[in-house]
Amino acid sequence: MTGAARAVLLVGLAATAGCGTALNYPGDGGPRFAGGPASAPPVARLDVPDHLRVVTFNTHFALRVDRVTELLRAAEPLVDADVITLQEVDAKATRRIATALGMSYVYYPGAVHPATGRDFGNAILSRWPIVDDWKVVLPHRGTFRDTQRTATAATIVVGGDSLRVYSVHLSTMGEMSPGSRREQARAVLADAARFRRVIVGGDLNSVRVGDEFLACGFLWPTRNNPPTIHVFTWDHIFLRGMEAGDDGSTGVVERDNGASDHRPVWAAARFPPAGKTGGEGRFEGCAALHQNRA
Repeated sequence: MTGAARAVLLVGLAATAGCGTALNYPGDGGPRFAGGPASAPPVARLDVPDHLRVVTFNTHFALRVDRVTELLRAAEPLVDADVITLQEVDAKATRRIATALGMSYVYYPGAVHPATGRDFGNAILSRWPIVDDWKVVLPHRGTFRDTQRTATAATIVVGGDSLRVYSVHLSTMGEMSPGSRREQARAVLADAARFRRVIVGGDLNSVRVGDEFLACGFLWPTRNNPPTIHVFTWDHIFLRGMEAGDDGSTGVVERDNGASDHRPVWAAARFPPAGKTGGEGRFEGCAALHQNRA
């Protein structure tokens, strides 16, 4: 057995270890948790940057939330991020991290995880105003724990423009087949089809699922990043209606102070010049997905 195959086996076993099934939150209405700095400046007073710093981080159940917070505050590629997508958090951890960073946040859990007895879901943190948010329920539940996966969606306003942001955590290889995981990605893409500018960040538990985003006109700046967990590069950022930065405008934080079993990932995104749409322009497939979902 090769080292990579052994690592796949170990990750799969770890993901399905333990007993009990999840207590899921059905429907797309909630629970919902949101908040922001008490003294946030009005939108008109915020200077629009040349680029946005986007970060995604699977926190491993936020078991070491203080270390997660310190890493996001101090690691140079992550400092002053504009948008952060977090996975495997609960409301308390999300609020603590957002408060420490002075950011607004929205969080939707998909289930109470049997391994911790705590809510399990995804959050979006933003230095810019969050004006709308939503929970996207992903198809298929995990084989062993019946866990429902969800994505958290939010619309943020940057200057005179708006972005739709998704924090995504797809099911593990031990929970379902690659085909089912692709269908989970397509549920996010179907929801995103109606928005002009989109950022997706999260843990795919796969590499090949990223092809689904490419087929819908997304850029994939993190595709060639180094591993984000063990020997795998499973944590990614996708952009549509935006431009990726030049070479060197994405990376993985290697020295992560033991905050999680994953490493945080960052990428730079820019609004395209006037007259350019950004992305790769293949929107027809996503439009069809949205029509089918409706």
